[in-house]
Amino acid sequence: MLLSLILFSSIFHAFCDEIDGGKAPRVLLNDGNTIPVFGFGTFLGFDEKGRKYSEQNETENSVLWALNAGYRLIDTASLYLNEDQVGRGIQKSNVPRENVYIVTKLGQNEQRHVIEALRGSLARLNTSYVDLYLIHFPVALKPDLVEIDVVDYVDTWKGMEEAKRLGLAKSIGISNFNISQIDRLLANCEIKPAVLQVEVNLNLAQDKLIEHAKKQGMAVMAYSPFGGLFSKSDIPPPPRKDHPILKNIAKKYGKTTPQIVLHYLVQRGLIPIPKSLHKERVEENIDIFDFQLTDDEMQTLSEFNKDYRTVWPSYWQDHPYYPFEKKDVPDKNEFTH
Repeated sequence: MLLSLILFSSIFHAFCDEIDGGKAPRVLLNDGNTIPVFGFGTFLGFDEKGRKYSEQNETENSVLWALNAGYRLIDTASLYLNEDQVGRGIQKSNVPRENVYIVTKLGQNEQRHVIEALRGSLARLNTSYVDLYLIHFPVALKPDLVEIDVVDYVDTWKGMEEAKRLGLAKSIGISNFNISQIDRLLANCEIKPAVLQVEVNLNLAQDKLIEHAKKQGMAVMAYSPFGGLFSKSDIPPPPRKDHPILKNIAKKYGKTTPQIVLHYLVQRGLIPIPKSLHKERVEENIDIFDFQLTDDEMQTLSEFNKDYRTVWPSYWQDHPYYPFEKKDVPDKNEFTH
């Protein structure tokens, strides 16, 4: 128990000097800026009809609920087609802009024109800067978002560095990069990435990748933090939200099983960004900072790992910069975050 508390305390080694009114502490990045250890995601994912798009005011309302509930990190991307709603939600809140940590991402069809793309995102978000700008994926696509475009992510990174120098982005980072791609970028950059955003959940632990990123001084954001927790099909693998192990741990701490999963990720030193369009769930998800899991509980939860990706766009696997394991038969129904 003592070791668990020490490890949990180490997550919060650096706090923001100013009080931002949020529930999540902030930690120090390698560029001297700080980032909340918990955030709100706005990608709606896919259902049986295909990609889910935000309806009128849907994302705007959820962002407003999140900020009112104590979130201070809001994650979006140009490819989510909701930056305008994110911006309106932030502006409708009573939270000052300087206290909101805005993350957006360079689209796969924008990698030849980084500054122009970022200025477009800033216009939609109605802000003069973002706190974190990420290369969404090392795989580039043509403007139609279908045909593959071979753009070296090292060249793209030069544009990201320029965005930071211009003050358009306070911090810059990467998403969906693997270890070898991280190393190649580090060997050819002037400004190191401050953040790596990848899928992490009980089904996909990513231990080696996370350890490597942290050794290089990068914070790790965890998208799709629930994995298969709410799945109604046989895949992904267990656990589901009603798994006995999760229920027993949740009962012990007076929490829900999704809260246990989110806290597990935070206690691993990660920055989860759960999403929801339901006000009660938005408020519930961030209420996880009043308990610590024991060493045994952390070990038990880690044993659910099956190295199973929820996000696995294998139809891009012939691209020279595809970062994931390849499949014999690419699945056209898979998608990217």
